[in-house]
Amino acid sequence: MTVPVFVNDRRVSAAATDTVLDLLAREDASWPEAISAGRALVTDGRGLPLDPAAAVSAGMIVRAVRSARRD
Repeated sequence: MTVPVFVNDRRVSAAATDTVLDLLAREDASWPEAISAGRALVTDGRGLPLDPAAAVSAGMIVRAVRSARRD
């Protein structure tokens, strides 16, 4: 079963068993490493932090943003 989820500016279909990190990894393989290293942040549609291990749900809005800071 798939559910509609919004990632940044796009509507995508996700498996009902996916986590936010699974979803982002399918969108761009570099997201998981950037998130774990603290170079990217994941929020909901209101800008509140999302746990990357959280399960996706129908209609969920996920925003992933990379830091502009260069190390």
